[in-house]
This record gives sequence, structure tokens and C-alpha cells, in this order.
Amino acid sequence: MGDPRDDFAIEYHSTKAWCRWRDGRPGIALAVIAACQLMVVLDATIVNIALPHIQTALSFSTTDLSWVLNAYTLTFGGLLLLGGRAGDILGRRRVFIFGILLFSLASLLGGFAQEPWQLLAARSLQGIGGAICSPTSLALITSTFPEGPERNRAFGVFAAVSAGGGAVGLLAGGMLTEWLSWRWVFFVNVPIGLLIAFLSPIFINESRKHPGRFDIAGAITSTGGMASMVYGFIRAADKGWRDGLTVTAFAAAVVLLVSFVLVERRAREPITPLRMFADRNRSGTYVIMLSLAAAMFGMFYFIVLFVQNVLGYSAIASGFAFLPVTVAIIVGAGLSTRFLPVLGPKPFLVTGAIFTGIGMAWQTQIDPGSDYVSGVLGPMLLFGFGMGLNFVTLTLTAVSGVAQHEAGAASGLLNATQQVGGSLGLSILVTVFGTASRSEATKQLPDFLARATPAQKTAFEKTQTLPAPWGHEVLAHGISTAFIAAVALVALALFTAVFVIRVRKSDLEALSGTAGAAAG
Repeated sequence: MGDPRDDFAIEYHSTKAWCRWRDGRPGIALAVIAACQLMVVLDATIVNIALPHIQTALSFSTTDLSWVLNAYTLTFGGLLLLGGRAGDILGRRRVFIFGILLFSLASLLGGFAQEPWQLLAARSLQGIGGAICSPTSLALITSTFPEGPERNRAFGVFAAVSAGGGAVGLLAGGMLTEWLSWRWVFFVNVPIGLLIAFLSPIFINESRKHPGRFDIAGAITSTGGMASMVYGFIRAADKGWRDGLTVTAFAAAVVLLVSFVLVERRAREPITPLRMFADRNRSGTYVIMLSLAAAMFGMFYFIVLFVQNVLGYSAIASGFAFLPVTVAIIVGAGLSTRFLPVLGPKPFLVTGAIFTGIGMAWQTQIDPGSDYVSGVLGPMLLFGFGMGLNFVTLTLTAVSGVAQHEAGAASGLLNATQQVGGSLGLSILVTVFGTASRSEATKQLPDFLARATPAQKTAFEKTQTLPAPWGHEVLAHGISTAFIAAVALVALALFTAVFVIRVRKSDLEALSGTAGAAAG
């Protein structure tokens, strides 16, 4: 028999050699982490381009179609902070892998959906998976890369992927939908997710576990309350404000959200520390992000329907049609990053809201005769540039005056506000759209009945949907009216930037230091 000490020595040196081999390949670890973030960010836009095809295939109404987006963003935003907490308590790599596998499974189920409820359930599950793996992927950078230039480069790659993921999603969604099927905007996540899950234990170190508690009650009441409110708005768009389920949904939202506040006030480790809202700059930042995200989600949703259903663009052409707004966002973000130390945050918040508001007001003029350049491109460029000016600035003001150990919670709450605000705003705009389009359809109906062919009348009796050109008038009128509500949301952001935010240029040195802590 051999000496057990020899076996131990061999195992020890083998383990050491393995760790050296793995640590010598940080690029692969970063690629795995960045691929996860790309998949989660991409999924917020890749589905947008496929929406008209999903609507036709699964017989969604225009208002109910918004749930394809809301089911994802509500669960993602509502559980984002809980997902980050899970990584700290249970181990980031373990939670990261679980979130990726859950996201992949949900994507597979979504691709096979045959009924609307099946797709919405899959999208909700995707949101849960994204809420688990997205905050953990950012935190994994701190446990994988040593502090200094190497970690800074890793954060730079992560930020670039987060910023460019939207554009990649638009193009990928167009290509997959047109060349294969809308189902492939979900199927594409499966092989990518499985590869990430396979490589993660090989190239990513596990983090140390930190003792803590899960605020399950806070997560359930907040997410449930927002979901009830969103459902109430969308139900009102179809059935009216006096409908029994509409009233019940809003009542449930009030009860759940009040319960959420009470739970958070008593929780020892709340998912949303209410003291974060005590500072006027931070509260103002959350209001601005919520308002702008609400307008942005609505714009993408309705403009996709307009360019495909009215302008007749193919799915891939729609993807390219939205690229300029991504470029405008990047340009605006670059300018704000460069000149923030010179001018301070407030000028960018105010100017950004003004540009966004002008672009949104321009889109209220959209009609069936609008072309791409004047009706879509021009307004989107102004809107995107304004959003770019705000994104970096909001991230910094969200963590101003926050202790380093709470910087992650402050920035995480900003991300959650963006997702939840997008869902709430989209539901409000869909409600306005539904009311306005029903009114316009009533006006168009006599002319349709007088001029339609027998085949068109038969189709209308089956679908209760007016064909072109009457249908285009209804859709465009509903969209332009919904954008009036979006202008009001942007006006709220502008008001808050002017009268609430008081962050000064002298605060920037503290902001940059805390921002780094937030990223960590």
C-alpha cells in the first residue's frame, strides 16, 4: 500500500495546478459572466420585434399583448433585489447557475407555447430567472477579479454589454423572426444558457457566503401589488373602469402595496430599505427613472406595432429601424460621462428630460400618413439622446450620500425602479391606447360598412378587427393619444429634475467613489 501522505500531496498539487490553470484564464470567466448579462438584457428587446408575429400566432389583442413584456419586467424588477441577496447568502456562483438554468427552461417553454397563458407563464418564469442571475453576475466580477485595473476592465466590458445588448436584441429578434420563427427568440437562449451553466463551475470561483435573511414577504407583496395594479390598468383598457375585476385588481394593489410598506418597516433585513427614500436626491432620482422608463417602454412597444402594421416593415427591417435610437443613447451617455465633472449632474438631468419630452411630443403627431424619417426616426433620435444624458447621471445621483455598504442596495433599487416603472408606464399607455382606439373604431365603423367588400365584412365579423386603411387609422390614433400620456410622464421627470434634485458639482468626487462601491 502507498503512503496516504503521498496521495494527499498529489491531490494537493493537482488542485493547486488546477486553480493556477483556471485563474490564468480570467478572459473566459469574464466571457461567461458577460454572456449571461447579454442574454438577460437582450431578452428585454429581442421579443419586441416579434410582438406582431406573436399577436397573430397566439391571437392576442393589442392591449393583452403588452403582458408579453410586462410579465417579464414585473417579475424581473420585483425580485431583482431578492436575487442579489440570494447570491450573498447562498453563494453567488451557485445562485448564478440556478438562475441561468431557470431562465433557459423558461425560454424553452416560451418557445413551445400554444396558448397566450402558456407564453405569459414562461415570460414570468424568465423574469424570475433573470432576477436571480443578473445581479449575481455583476457581483461575481468582484469575487473573480482582484481590485484594480483588471476589475475595472471587467466592469467596463460588463457595462458595454449592458448598453449594447438592446441593439443586439433588436437585430437578433428581427433576423430570427424573419428567417426562422418568432419562437426562436426564445429557443436561442437555451443553448447559450446551457453553455454558460456548464462553463461556470469550471472558470468562476465561488464566493464566500454571508449570513442573512430573505425578505420573502416584502418581495411577494411588492411584486404582487405592482402586478395587480398593471392588471387593473390593462383590464380597464378592454372592459372599462367600472368592470368588477378592474376594481378588484386596484383594490388588491392598494392592500398589497400598503402591506409591503408595513412589512419593510418591521423587517430586520428588508428587501427595500425605506430609509433610501429619505434623501430628496435619491427619491427624485427614482421618480425620474420610473417616469422615463415608463415612456421608453411605451415608445418601443407602440412604434414596433406602427412600423410593422402600418408602414409594412419586415421584422428584420424593424430591427434596423431602431438602431439609430441606440446610437443616440450611446452618444448622450458618452457626453454626460465626459462633462459631468465639469457641469455637475443637474444640467444633464434637466436637458435630458427636455430632449426626451420634445421627442415624445413629436410622436404624438403620428398618423397613417407618417413616414419613417419624419414620424419615427426624428423623434426617436431626440428621445434616445435625452435618455442617454440621463442614464449615467441617474446612476451616480442614486448613490450620492449613501454609505459604501448600502451603495449596492441603492443602485439595485434604481434598476428595479426602471423595470417596474416600465411595466407600470406601459400599462397606463395601453389603457389610454385602448380607450382612444375603441372610440376611433366607433367613428370608422360606418364608413367601413359602407365601403367594405363582402369578404372584408365577413373577416371583421370573425375578428372584430378593422382591416386597412380603417384599421391603420384606429391604430395610429390610439398610439398618438397614448403618447400624450407619455409626454405627461416625461413632464413629471422634468419637474423633478428642476425642483427636487440638488446634487452639485462638488458632490462628484464622493459620487465617483461610492459608484465604484455600488458596482462592487
